[in-house]
Amino acid sequence: MYNSEAALEKARVRVGLVGTGYAAKLRAEALLSDERSHLIAIVGHSPENTQTFAREYQTEALSSWQQLVERNDIDLVVISTVNRDHGAIARAALTNGKHVVIEYPLSLDVVEAEELIALAKAQQKLLHVEHIELLGGLHQALKQHLPKIGNVFYVRYSTINSQYPAPRKWTYNHELFGFPLMGALSRLHRLTDLFGRVLTVNCHQRYWEIEQEYYQTCFCITQVCFTSGLLAQVVYGKGETIWLSERKFEVHGENGGLIFDGDKGLFIQPGETTPIEVGARRGLFAKDTSLVLDHLMDNTPLYVTPEESLYTLKVADAAKTAAQTGTTIFMKNSLDLSS
Repeated sequence: MYNSEAALEKARVRVGLVGTGYAAKLRAEALLSDERSHLIAIVGHSPENTQTFAREYQTEALSSWQQLVERNDIDLVVISTVNRDHGAIARAALTNGKHVVIEYPLSLDVVEAEELIALAKAQQKLLHVEHIELLGGLHQALKQHLPKIGNVFYVRYSTINSQYPAPRKWTYNHELFGFPLMGALSRLHRLTDLFGRVLTVNCHQRYWEIEQEYYQTCFCITQVCFTSGLLAQVVYGKGETIWLSERKFEVHGENGGLIFDGDKGLFIQPGETTPIEVGARRGLFAKDTSLVLDHLMDNTPLYVTPEESLYTLKVADAAKTAAQTGTTIFMKNSLDLSS
């Protein structure tokens, strides 16, 4: 339990939280442990879960996110709910003069995402799209060692999760989760952060399902060609027809390779293989939250811009189109990351 009265005495940023899932719980813990913030209210999909969450974190339970974004005693809205609702909640929060922190993706619609960025600028409010994958040990180790392997020509990034039976929850729902590489945008965002602009995208996507709304398995393989000539393959899969889980990132350069398998890393050169220390993945939501509060209090720069997240969303949208049409998609305005 948390001492809400003590937190309120020192509170400077008053926060409303949308969501009651895993990410929302980590956000709540981070907000309650930082004296610069106070968690005012919470709202989730289920009234029962919302009430339970509110009791655990000693905050007020609301019945709708519309009610939350209109509150005068909230400065910042944190959106940690189903992907489908991200855009609508962010728009309402910004329109009501709130700062916004949102778990990726900003929206499942590229045009709406562009409009939200423009709205945030017009309102002079923070719009921060969380990309904690950039803060984690794997990504930091990749950045540190990339210069050692020379010109990178091939990357393979595979995150496959075997789940039997598949859970009947929103991450297995077409509408609520969205196209796999939009819902799991971090898989592509690692690449655009490391390697820049994209030239072409190919994608093949398949579902196994016994009802229209929910699926039991999803498998998606995407091939991304960067303007540098680098070829990257991203494999994403989850569910019952996946027989072996895998979390692997391979980077092949002309002078060596970097192989990250789970939490273990290797730097490979001719005749020599050196282990790479990979930092823990814990505490990243707390770090992201602290950086947001730093920015709001002291105007310190954040580690990612909404424009950068938007660019990756456009790559994911190109993958969706490629999967639907069976064609290669050429990225428009590939020379401008903000486009």
